[in-house]
Amino acid sequence: MPQDPKKKVPINYTNREFTGIRSDLEQIAERFYPDTFQDFSEASFGSIVLDSMAYVGDQLSFYLDYNVNEMFLDTSYQYTNVLRHGRIMGYKNQGRPSTYGVVSLYILVPASTVGLGPDDSYLPILKRGSRFTSQTGLNFVLLENVDFSDVKNQVVVANVDAATGAPTFFAVKAYGNVVSGFFKRDTYTCGDFERFKLIELQSNNVSEIISVTDAEGNEYFEVDNLSQDIIYQEFSNNNYKNENAPSVMKPLLVSRKFISFTERTRTFVQFGSGNPNESDVVADPQKVAMNVFGKSYVTDTTFDPTKLTKNQNFGIVPTNTTLEIIYRVTNPTNSNTAVGALNKVANANFEFKNRPSLITSKVDAVIDSIEISNEKPITGDISTPTAGEIKRRIYDSFSTQNRAVTQVDYENLGYRMPSKFGSIKRCSVQRDPDSQKRNLNMYVVSEDSFGKLILSSDTIKKNLKVWLNQHRMINDTIDIIDPFIINVGVNFVVSAREGVNKFDLNQRCVQAIGKRFGNPYYIGEDVNISEMYKELGKVAGVYEVLSIMIVNKTGTNYSGNSIDINKNLSPDGSKLIIPKNAIVEIKYPDTDIKGQVK
Repeated sequence: MPQDPKKKVPINYTNREFTGIRSDLEQIAERFYPDTFQDFSEASFGSIVLDSMAYVGDQLSFYLDYNVNEMFLDTSYQYTNVLRHGRIMGYKNQGRPSTYGVVSLYILVPASTVGLGPDDSYLPILKRGSRFTSQTGLNFVLLENVDFSDVKNQVVVANVDAATGAPTFFAVKAYGNVVSGFFKRDTYTCGDFERFKLIELQSNNVSEIISVTDAEGNEYFEVDNLSQDIIYQEFSNNNYKNENAPSVMKPLLVSRKFISFTERTRTFVQFGSGNPNESDVVADPQKVAMNVFGKSYVTDTTFDPTKLTKNQNFGIVPTNTTLEIIYRVTNPTNSNTAVGALNKVANANFEFKNRPSLITSKVDAVIDSIEISNEKPITGDISTPTAGEIKRRIYDSFSTQNRAVTQVDYENLGYRMPSKFGSIKRCSVQRDPDSQKRNLNMYVVSEDSFGKLILSSDTIKKNLKVWLNQHRMINDTIDIIDPFIINVGVNFVVSAREGVNKFDLNQRCVQAIGKRFGNPYYIGEDVNISEMYKELGKVAGVYEVLSIMIVNKTGTNYSGNSIDINKNLSPDGSKLIIPKNAIVEIKYPDTDIKGQVK
C-alpha cells in the first residue's frame, strides 16, 4: 500500500525572514490544499493571506532576535539597555561630563584714607556658587570662596586723582576655580510609604546632586549602593595650623540614604525600603549612643549596636513630607571655552566684613566693578561615550572591583572619574622603564571646544590624582603626564574605473578615510596603513589603490610635534609605529586628507 505523499516532505523551520516564510507557506498550501487554493498570483486573495502570515512571522522573528540580543551585554546595542547591564555589573554612568578651569577675577577697591594701598574694609569675599557666563551663553559656577584680601592677590593702581595724582581706586586680581553648569533646586511632595521610591529630576544633564533634605530637616546621603550604611564625611579641623590638615574625614553611620543613576540625559534618585512608621526600622544611628550620661541611648540593654550596620531595610524612605533636592546641571552642549570667552558675570554673591559700618555707595561700586576672564582655555571631554565605549568600560569596571592593581585598572578608573571632577578623552598607563621603584606614568589628554585634542588642564589632573589615590595600591606611585599630540595628514593616489567622475570619486575617498580614521587614536596606538588601503578599495569606482603616504602636519593651529615617518614605519610598511607616550590625530580631515585620482 503506497504511503501518503504528504508525510514524505518535511517542513522547513529554519526560514525566519519574509521571503523564506512566504515560500514555505506557499509550498505547504500547494501540497496540503491543492484543490482549495490554486491561484497565488500577486492580485489573488491567497497571495494576500500568505503575505499577511509571512509579515507576522517576520515581525515575530525580528522581535525575538531583538529581545534575545538585548538580554546580553556583548550583543546588546540599545544605549539604555547597555547602561542597565552596566549597573548590574557595578558600572555607574557619569552622564554628561563637566569641565573645570581657573578664572581671573578683578574688582576696584577704594583707596585707604589712612595709609597706602586699598581700604581693607572694602575687600570682600566672593562666595561659592556665584555664576558666570561665556560669550556663547555657557554657564559656569564658582567652586570655592575667593578672598580678595588675600596677600597673594595682585594689587595695582587703577584710578588717580587728576589734581593731586593720589590713587583713588586700586584694582585687585584674584583667581578662582569654576565648573561648567549651574545650580537648580527642585521640590517633591512625598505621600504614603512606597518601597524603593524612585524620583526623576526635572532637569536633564545633571552632573552631581548637592543635597537632599526633607521638611523636617533630615538629610539624605548619597551612597554607592543601598546596602552601604557607612559614609565618609568631611569635617573642619580645629587644629589646622599645628597639623597642617584643613579637614578631617570621619566615618558616619547613615539610615537615610539614596542612590542616583543616569539614563542618557535623565537622572533618577532612588531610596531604600524602610518605613519610618514601623518598628522594624532601628533607631537613627546619628542619634544613638551607648548608655552615657547626657546622651541619647537605647534603653533596651540587650540591644546590639552592630545591628545598625546589619539593617536590611536599605535606608528610610521619605514619607508624608516634602523633599528639597539641590543639584548642578551642566551645559547641554559642549562646555569647553576658549581663552577670554568666559567674561560675563550673571550672579555675584559678595560678603563684606562689618557691612553695616561701610558706605553703601562704595560697596555698590565694588560690587558693580567685578570682571572675569579665563587666561587659559577651559577644556575637558565634550562627547558622550558611545554604546561601544560604554561596553568596554563596563567590562573593565567589572574586573577592577573598585581597586587598581593592573595598568588596565588604572586606565578604567581614569575614565570612571565622576564627571563633577572633569573628564579625559584618552588615557594610557605605562610602566616607567627608568624608575627603580616601578613607577607608573599615566598619560591623559582632553578635547577643546571643537572636539580636537588638547592637553588636559591642571585642575583636571589634580582631581584625577585625588580620585586615583583612594583606589591605588599603597606601594604604587603614579605620575600624570601630558602625551605628545602628533597631527598627521594622509596623501593617497587611486586609479578610477572607466566612466567614473574623478572629482566625485576623490570626495568619496576623502570621506571614507575621514569617517574611518578621523576620530582621535588612543595613546600609543599605531597608524594602520594597510587598513587604509582596504578602506579605499571598498569605495565604489576605485579600480586600484596606488599609494598612501602619512605626512606630518605642523604650523599654525597644529600641535608642533612631529615624528620621523620613515624611521618609524614597520618593515613591511603596513604600520606607522607610534611611541607609547604619543597620540595621533587627523585634526582637520577635510583638508588634511588629500587625494589624487588617475
